[in-house]
Amino acid sequence: MAKEDKVFRPAGVYVAMMTPFHDDGSVNRDEVRRMVSFLIEKGVDGIFPLSSVGEFLHLDFEEKVSLMEVVQEEARGRVAVTPGATAMSPRGSIALARKAQEIGCDAVVISPPYFYPISQENLEQHFEMVADAVDIPIILYNIPLFSTPISYDVVKRLARRENVVAMKDSSGSMVDLLHYLDKIRLIGEDLAILVGREEMFFPALMVGAEGCLSATCGILPEIMVGVFQAWRESDYQRAKELQLSILLLVRAMFSLPFPLGFKTALEIRGFRMGPPVQPLSEAEQFRYSGVRSRIEKIMRPILEGLSGQC
Repeated sequence: MAKEDKVFRPAGVYVAMMTPFHDDGSVNRDEVRRMVSFLIEKGVDGIFPLSSVGEFLHLDFEEKVSLMEVVQEEARGRVAVTPGATAMSPRGSIALARKAQEIGCDAVVISPPYFYPISQENLEQHFEMVADAVDIPIILYNIPLFSTPISYDVVKRLARRENVVAMKDSSGSMVDLLHYLDKIRLIGEDLAILVGREEMFFPALMVGAEGCLSATCGILPEIMVGVFQAWRESDYQRAKELQLSILLLVRAMFSLPFPLGFKTALEIRGFRMGPPVQPLSEAEQFRYSGVRSRIEKIMRPILEGLSGQC
């Protein structure tokens, strides 16, 4: 299949999906289904389970596959499902990607291996081995917060691969975003870039990004979908207003240990996320109570405004 004939190209509003847990640490599948239905109802374009904010690190292989299955079953083809297939080795990513393909997912999202430092040469080899071993489309995931950043030139070369269709850039850097876009443009390739930092969704669209893939897309999908729709309609003032409306909340969510702040906001929207997988100390519990109150205070007028639009 020629590069230009690729049938899957992510664009728009994709949700980095959080994972709800029972008290015993198992995945709350019923709540997963409720979350998927909610997100589809709000108009998102895709769902990314097994994300960083979804705590894929806390799940074993069988749990990861089970989560892929329940999201895919509930989505029923109404939106794209692009689960994470990140692992410490190519073998691990290949196994997850093959399962995702068997289940019928549209693509997989893969970041560089984490924990151990890795050179750009080894990082590129990692992605090449996975791309050569699977047929499912691959979305590269640049997340310098947790793994080795992917260099501009590595992205440029990987963009030539038939089944590398997009990249989620969570650098939060407009400078990096522009250089990625330019490197891809200069070689005549067509790699969709989705930003992973919700704070820069609108400005990223203005310079050539094609969507957003973030946690806030799952917490306030109405606003994130609104940004994208306003941009498409060239209503840039409206897009700017919606973009600015989430910044205070994002800062509050990031003030707690990741991803607790984001899960707290989702709980305020009415979803049962369960206890933190990583237990909090007494001091952290006290601080958490204060930040939760602040998140509730920030979200109250936002949710009232959304309710008034219905």
